[in-house]
Amino acid sequence: MTVDISDIEAILAKQEDWRQRQCINLIASENTPSPAVRRVQHSDFMGRYAEGHPNEGERINRYYQGTRYIDEIERMARDEICELFGAKQADVRPISGNAANTAIALGFLRGGDTIVVNSTDAGGHISHGAVGVFGRRIQTRGQSLKVGGPQSINLHYLPLTEDRYHVDAQKTIELIDRVNPQIVVMGKSLFLFPEPVAEVAAFCKTRDIPVLYDGAHVLGLIAGGQFQSPLQEGATWMTGSTHKTFPGPQRGVILANMDEETAKKYWPPADRGVFPGSSSNHHLFSLPALLVATREMKRYGREYAAQIVRNAQALGQALDELGTPVEAREFGYTRSHMIAVNVANWGGGVEVARRLEANDIIVNYNMLPGDADPRNPSGLRIGVQEMTRFGMDERAMGELAQLIHDAIRGKQVREAVHQLRARYLEMRYV
Repeated sequence: MTVDISDIEAILAKQEDWRQRQCINLIASENTPSPAVRRVQHSDFMGRYAEGHPNEGERINRYYQGTRYIDEIERMARDEICELFGAKQADVRPISGNAANTAIALGFLRGGDTIVVNSTDAGGHISHGAVGVFGRRIQTRGQSLKVGGPQSINLHYLPLTEDRYHVDAQKTIELIDRVNPQIVVMGKSLFLFPEPVAEVAAFCKTRDIPVLYDGAHVLGLIAGGQFQSPLQEGATWMTGSTHKTFPGPQRGVILANMDEETAKKYWPPADRGVFPGSSSNHHLFSLPALLVATREMKRYGREYAAQIVRNAQALGQALDELGTPVEAREFGYTRSHMIAVNVANWGGGVEVARRLEANDIIVNYNMLPGDADPRNPSGLRIGVQEMTRFGMDERAMGELAQLIHDAIRGKQVREAVHQLRARYLEMRYV
């Protein structure tokens, strides 16, 4: 007699129909994996273990037997993602972008160290800050998590330009010169414009200070030749999520382009930070899926990434022209997959996000520069990468902007949302 799972399957079917056929998903940290990416996750890998690195010939690196085919897939994923990004080193074992960040923090930082990061209200990910892994890693006994004050941790924020959406390269260099940190972390969660990696990394190199670029959100854009090329600009490591603009399974990656001497110093901390630091078995069922997504991006990534950026800019302009204010107008709204929308005049981010969800437009509320309370922010973060993959173009972004604009103001547009989505159900770039 089998266990009854019909109720579970019914819920999954409802989710599939709602999110794949009715909703317009604009969550900037999500994507829909292709049928091929989904298909290869249902394998014997799901129940297996493979701590350590793939075995190489007679050299035994695993702590378990029976990994010969797992080793083959992991080596292929590592080599092919290196080729895609023009990298010399890759670790494909992290199970998320946050786990990749955790690995660097655990492997490299110690209590009492000093770091420079983006603040949360300026778009930095929570893992970079005082309550995240970087902030907690540099604590020593008796210190406070609060930034500033005599007993605070040695956490400093990257200086911003007046618009607060760009890092001020010169002031950052001056800050680094003054506080001499152990690491500089660039990259954001609200990530509209490239970071000045080249300028900052060049200065850091004179002090032997490594630069970590958190490319979680923009990894697919980087793979597609858009946004910027952090490793070629001098970043020591680049971490990323493989399920946002990079449309694969929910995993992470650490990439580097180090010469032999640099690698001796800076790659081992990443390696031991992954295992035994942040993970043991690394969710092997999704490893073949990462390899599939890497091949999809190798073939279609440039076309896909370019259309994502065009769509984000088109949506930003259309909303702004309708009278729903979009941040960074003077810079063309964005150079990435996302835009930041100020909805303070219509109840704030939390209320407006709920209003949009009631109309099957899915976004997330988000802090904008200057906001103090992450639970009551003034903004929305909107990403177009998933809808781009389903074929929406600049014209469709104009139609979508009108629906968003109306729903923000309380108009019921759910049926119109369904009609628009019904025209874009076929997945592209697969």
